[in-house]
Amino acid sequence: MPDPQSGLLLRISDEDNVFVLLRSVNAGTRLQLGEHTVVVENSLELGHKIAARNITAGEKVVKYGAPIGSATRDIRAGEHVHLHNIKSDYIPTYTLNSGTE
Repeated sequence: MPDPQSGLLLRISDEDNVFVLLRSVNAGTRLQLGEHTVVVENSLELGHKIAARNITAGEKVVKYGAPIGSATRDIRAGEHVHLHNIKSDYIPTYTLNSGTE
């Protein structure tokens, strides 16, 4: 269900440590994540993930109640969660630019 405080965020499971954006947001957008207000650093598109709380390096990233990979570094609450800071635990992660893991 959408986060009632912002109307921008989707969190399916209480175990999720990421939110999914329900629409695009601009850099500088303020989001209420529980008791904390965060400012989005970069513009992000619909469907991208942001950390619901601080995630430590090596911790499982959970989306829709299922682990989707592990954090490759510490991720701050409200930070964009994507290939630059997580890796799949199931399949090799390739980038379009390098074609390598």
